[in-house]
Amino acid sequence: MHQKPNRPAFGAVIFFAISFALSVYFTFAAVQGDFGLFRRIEIEAQADLLRVELAELQARVARMENLTLRLSDEYLDLDLLDEQARSVLGLIRANEIVIR
Repeated sequence: MHQKPNRPAFGAVIFFAISFALSVYFTFAAVQGDFGLFRRIEIEAQADLLRVELAELQARVARMENLTLRLSDEYLDLDLLDEQARSVLGLIRANEIVIR
């Protein structure tokens, strides 16, 4: 009696090859895809930059609101008004000497 060598069936080899290919594809998509880990890290970094920019803009807005309030009719800061008149209009007092 001659015995056949034990080889896996051809269908089992195809099944494992397809399973391996699908697992490689889904792993690649999970890391590199549009919704993958690298894209998530990129979006989080961009969100951090936008948060910093938002904080800077909020600080600028607060400063402008403060300056606007200080020059408004309800509250007039004479020192700020004098500073603005000097810088914008180029005004000087009569007893001052200008050195250029």
